[in-house]
Amino acid sequence: MSMKPISADRLSTIVSGKITHGPSVNIHYGAYRLKQVKHKNTVLFIEKRILSWDELKPFFPLVLVTEWKYSAHELPSQVTVIEVEESEEAFWKFTYFYRNQFQLPVVAITGTAGKTTTKEMTKHILSSYMKVTATQLSTNSRTAYFQYLLNIEEDTEVAVFETAVGAPGDILNAGSYFKPTVGIITNIGAHHLNYCKTLEGYIDAKSEMLEILDDNGTLIINADDENTKKINFQKFNGKLIKIGRSLSNDYAASNIQYGENGMEFLVHYQGQKHHVEVSGYGEHQVYNALAAIAASVEVGLSISQAIAPLRTYRPLNKQLQLFKGLNGALIIDDTWSITTTSLEAGLKVLNELAGRRKRVAIIGTITDIGSWGVFIHQQAGEIIFNEGVDILITVGEHARIMGDYALKLGIKADVYSFNNGILAYYLLKDLVDQNSVILIKGDMYSKTMFELASNLKNKEWNPPHF
Repeated sequence: MSMKPISADRLSTIVSGKITHGPSVNIHYGAYRLKQVKHKNTVLFIEKRILSWDELKPFFPLVLVTEWKYSAHELPSQVTVIEVEESEEAFWKFTYFYRNQFQLPVVAITGTAGKTTTKEMTKHILSSYMKVTATQLSTNSRTAYFQYLLNIEEDTEVAVFETAVGAPGDILNAGSYFKPTVGIITNIGAHHLNYCKTLEGYIDAKSEMLEILDDNGTLIINADDENTKKINFQKFNGKLIKIGRSLSNDYAASNIQYGENGMEFLVHYQGQKHHVEVSGYGEHQVYNALAAIAASVEVGLSISQAIAPLRTYRPLNKQLQLFKGLNGALIIDDTWSITTTSLEAGLKVLNELAGRRKRVAIIGTITDIGSWGVFIHQQAGEIIFNEGVDILITVGEHARIMGDYALKLGIKADVYSFNNGILAYYLLKDLVDQNSVILIKGDMYSKTMFELASNLKNKEWNPPHF
């Protein structure tokens, strides 16, 4: 996807630079790393000095924005150089300029759990009626903003962006470039405490969403989420929309049921009731759908238009996906990510789907929690105790804390702890059958959990012998 074209002359003015070599060609693509240059007429913001042009030749003409002072004999004729004092500063100047060329609704989504799903649902709904630019899956780092913003074209009608919080200031930074008109906070659990230090600091970081919306903006919140309630909304002058189960909310869900392919419920909106069907299991999926519906209505759709496409929405891989696997057991693969919030949601789905069948939970380590590791894993153990399982298997050194704490609380379950997935697999081979439901919950970056989930779904897999 190409960006709205701009000339090298115009770009040099925007970034406070000057053309020191080459013609003023039109630019159609942008990059900030060499490997991102995949088209002719690309502008590359780069700090490093380029010593060899061989790999870049297929993409000439090329525009460089750089602080390096090249001599004329070093440069191919089809390379235009815009010299600046600092290429990174020029990069953000241009990003800021590019976004300001467009007046369009922009939805920004944050939260501990559900933000990628809510973003994908919102994108799915709006794409049925409008041209949408959106972030891909859960790729939401600061440097990724540039490529997403350049995907906004003259005929783009709405943009949907996921804004992550790794540290305080991340949402403020994202907001300065995305300039959202609609914000969503899905929920606030305990995550990224390695940078935010405390839960209060994490709540404050999420509440930056209020600051990046102007007085004409709309904020959508989960009114049932305890930590979201701790935000001081008095400083927000825009429109506040609440979703939840109470009929006092702007969008309220009732008659929530597990259907054949997902969740079914009624949404109460402006005195009327509407039936909703959405793929994917769990009450948390209802909240994701409510937020996506509310955002789509704010962008300009009717409530009926917003609801209809949810029937064809398909959940992301490894987010509570169902498979038949080991010994005929039902496998719930939820190895996309793990927080205490998503763990509780996964266990609720396990209990709903299992009914009277044997409930097996395999839980991996929770990451990005810094010095809070012991406390958060104990909190996870309490969640497991409260929801209940028949067999609990933890995988990983820190994950063992969950099992130990659940036992301390008096859980009525067989509890096992392993440091690798192969040993867990051998145990499961003897414990489960067609009357078992297995939830495997972990992080997409955990090779151990990824492989164990794959092997549980593969009936033919034979693990290696020691």
